[in-house]
Amino acid sequence: MKTFSKILALVLAGLMAAAIVAGCSPANKDWEDIGPKGKMIIGITDFPPMNYKDESGKWTGFETEFAEAVCAILGVTPEFVEIDWGSKETELKAKNIDCVWNGMTVTDERAKNMDFSVHYMKNRQVLVTLAANEDKYQSAADLEGARVVAEKGSTGEKAVAGEKGAPGDEFFAKADYTGVEKQITALMEVVSGTADLAVVDFLIAANILSEGGNFASLVISKHKTFGDEEYAIAFRKNSPETLKKVNDAIKELKDSGEFQAIGDKYGLGDLLIK
Repeated sequence: MKTFSKILALVLAGLMAAAIVAGCSPANKDWEDIGPKGKMIIGITDFPPMNYKDESGKWTGFETEFAEAVCAILGVTPEFVEIDWGSKETELKAKNIDCVWNGMTVTDERAKNMDFSVHYMKNRQVLVTLAANEDKYQSAADLEGARVVAEKGSTGEKAVAGEKGAPGDEFFAKADYTGVEKQITALMEVVSGTADLAVVDFLIAANILSEGGNFASLVISKHKTFGDEEYAIAFRKNSPETLKKVNDAIKELKDSGEFQAIGDKYGLGDLLIK
């Protein structure tokens, strides 16, 4: 009977240990997928000057060249796949892509579901409106009934509408908010008069507004600013091997000066985190 009790105790201890291990999040073997196939599938959106298509239809931009340089060090080929930004975490979890490399702002909420590389660039959200209306929107009271747009799932949307029940910035408390598919769409809504204000990344606003053209009537508001953010590459949660390889490659690019050169090429050198 004593022997049986000992065996039972050992079996129960083993089952408890197995349950504990199962309850922990095991490391993904992402590199076993990326390395052997020789390809890294990178989720992006059309987001100049980070990722956009040139006249020949080829992807280019700061993030594109940055990713190409990292992949060259890792010995893999980058494959850029355009995704719906609002579904980025779903695409990542489903393994339709290996990472999101497209001006991804690091937040505490996102860090619960994704692993982030070293942070490499600073950014912030800005308010864009018609130049003729810039002084019209200076306070929360001024925004009563104002039509505000931002890209679905973006940091701009979180500033306006909040996240998972948390309220957004009080500045937008009386505004009427609508989410749109892309940041460029948000700006076009303001140009066309179907929206009064757009909340977008400073990088895209500064780049597009500097070109004039159809967006010559827009300005970045001087009356409202948002806190600094930092960009990083997002990978599936618990992917330590992939993360280390990418971080080591980024360090190599920084040490060689190539990282700075890519940033300078697209006018982003001053925003890089050295």
